[in-house]
Amino acid sequence: MDGIDAGCAVAPASVYTLIERAARAHPRALYALTTESADTLNYVQLQRQCWRVGAWLRSQGLQSGDTVSLVVPNGLGTLQWLLGAMHGGFCVNPVNLLSQPDQMRYVLQHSDCKLVLASADWAPKVQALLPAGSAVRVLQVDAERLDLPEAPAAVHGAMGLAPAPDALALLMYTSGTTGNPKGVMLTHANLAANALSIAAEHALTAADRVLGVLPLYHINAFAVTMLAPLASGGSVVMAPRFSAQRFWDQAVGGGCTWINVVPTIISFLLEGELPVPATLAALARIRFCRSASAALPPEYLRAFEARFGIGVIETMGLTETVAPSFSNPLHAALRKLGSVGRASGGLAQVVDTTLQPVPDGAAGEITIRGPHVMRGYYKNETATAEAFTPDGWLRTGDLGHRDSDGFFYVTGRIKELIIKGGENIAPREIDEALLKHPAVLDAAAVGIPDKHYGQEILACVVLREGATADADGLLQHCEQHLGRYKTPKLLRFVTELPRGPSGKVQRLKLAALAVD
Repeated sequence: MDGIDAGCAVAPASVYTLIERAARAHPRALYALTTESADTLNYVQLQRQCWRVGAWLRSQGLQSGDTVSLVVPNGLGTLQWLLGAMHGGFCVNPVNLLSQPDQMRYVLQHSDCKLVLASADWAPKVQALLPAGSAVRVLQVDAERLDLPEAPAAVHGAMGLAPAPDALALLMYTSGTTGNPKGVMLTHANLAANALSIAAEHALTAADRVLGVLPLYHINAFAVTMLAPLASGGSVVMAPRFSAQRFWDQAVGGGCTWINVVPTIISFLLEGELPVPATLAALARIRFCRSASAALPPEYLRAFEARFGIGVIETMGLTETVAPSFSNPLHAALRKLGSVGRASGGLAQVVDTTLQPVPDGAAGEITIRGPHVMRGYYKNETATAEAFTPDGWLRTGDLGHRDSDGFFYVTGRIKELIIKGGENIAPREIDEALLKHPAVLDAAAVGIPDKHYGQEILACVVLREGATADADGLLQHCEQHLGRYKTPKLLRFVTELPRGPSGKVQRLKLAALAVD
């Protein structure tokens, strides 16, 4: 790999070190471009802006280790705020823009953030979510440009010592199967380790450029499109969001050599019109397409490769492991269809219900350990303890097996999380919204297969005796409480919900009702 300081025996152990080394090795090379303007950011400019951000945050009274929340869409400005805050020794908390108000309020309060950076359309909403008299300041920022108010001079070295490898760098909240999201604590060492691992896994060099259409409040985009180029001296083309109509023109126009997507994007691209011949010919420059965040149906993989002539590398990871923990090989002949690949960045094994390793080919729960594995869940010792085996392996909650060549296959989920377009949705959140309706006695949601989103949502409802309600009315009720994205696609009325001996709803049995 044509990486940074290749002769140095010590690998970068923090985001700070990744940025500083990249600025020394490739000072004038581009780090980031945007699809929305001619603005660019080279590595030495990034370094200087990071020093400015750190200096400004300290001028506002923040101390090393304090958390800064961001409620901002993708853009060059967003990149600089995120990287600058981490470079300066602060912890960043990118907030999911698809969150409903109650969930966003919870994240902002639970994170103990000292400052919220919000785009113009989000700033007043965020301010309204904070309790009256809150000491947390909300600052309006531009997603595309770093416009520091009253920025102090950024003197290199004036910020004190670089963050320690074990210092908290990222607090990212992820939905679970029960109630409130959990704050995943990731250190500088965690982030640096997987940035280097991703770059090595895909043989990224300073000549490589990725198209960034996934939101930076997801670990996939945060680690793969923002951090991995720092490890290789490469670059990223930032788009505000995914657009099927603009995707290929953005990739070609931006000079991209690889793309990072989720299966939902692949499904939409397959259904869109074929790019014009000139664009299609230019796609030969793209070395590979990386797919993650949800399982990619084999038929989609084959169709994508046939239609666009770009090989697909399937990967899998978690927020708790800074995105990828598994990856198929770069070389097409070595990949295995239907597999998420071999362990990447650490170790993986399959265990039985007693948490003992099982032989290759036997089914069990996939567990992971390595330098990319999280410290734990913020202010949640119980969830942290439950997430690890007694000997320190992270429990993924995924069922699967490993073959004799070391390739892993995921066959199901122990946890009943719904993954729609790469977005984690807790079924209980939908249950509770439906139960707020006066006509609903009982309710349960479950994920069902969907060609575009990977999974859609089916809700099964038991009405109160003598009560009346129709599906359209209940779906409108859900949209009011959950927003359109989390509103079920289908709703079925049942006389009772299937339950096990303990009284827990057996959600998987409900999925069959989607075709009834």
